[in-house]
Amino acid sequence: MLEILRQPWPWYIAGPLIGIMVPALLILGNKSFGISSSLRHICAACVPANIPFFKYDWKKEIWNLVFVAGILLGGYLAFNILQNPGPVLVNPALVSDLNNYGIDNFNGLVPADIFNWSALLTIKGIIIIVGGGLLVGFGTRYAGGCTSGHSIMGLSSLQWPSLVATICFMVGGFVMTNLLLPYILKL
Repeated sequence: MLEILRQPWPWYIAGPLIGIMVPALLILGNKSFGISSSLRHICAACVPANIPFFKYDWKKEIWNLVFVAGILLGGYLAFNILQNPGPVLVNPALVSDLNNYGIDNFNGLVPADIFNWSALLTIKGIIIIVGGGLLVGFGTRYAGGCTSGHSIMGLSSLQWPSLVATICFMVGGFVMTNLLLPYILKL
């Protein structure tokens, strides 16, 4: 069983498992799904300040905090117990393109040439890691939710703002990957 769990799951198994979340949440009476809202719940629970944005009954959303705790626990278990010992398979065309930018270490889930503590102290690292994190945080707040919330729950419940947000996520991803990232990687 452990060997089966260590292998990548095909889309026709993983996709429906994700898709089951939407009807399950709707049946349970929850209208939202996503990770970004959990930060608000944590702040409402932990910050005793008199801030109106955090003054609501966060205990009604405790399932969201349990969900995030499950993601953290699942990530820990997946990394420490279920990690596939084989190398990460990367498309040879992508390897060739990334080699042109000096990225040639594909031993982990992310290229160690970019994502490590020493790379964080470079201009490229600050732009990719810190700048990217700030843009994701700002975009999540500006869009009123994260990609999982809009693209999974919002589209499934036919919400127009979620369609607009998902289109913007996709366009932003294409622009970043094809137009901006090559210039950043040359730094």
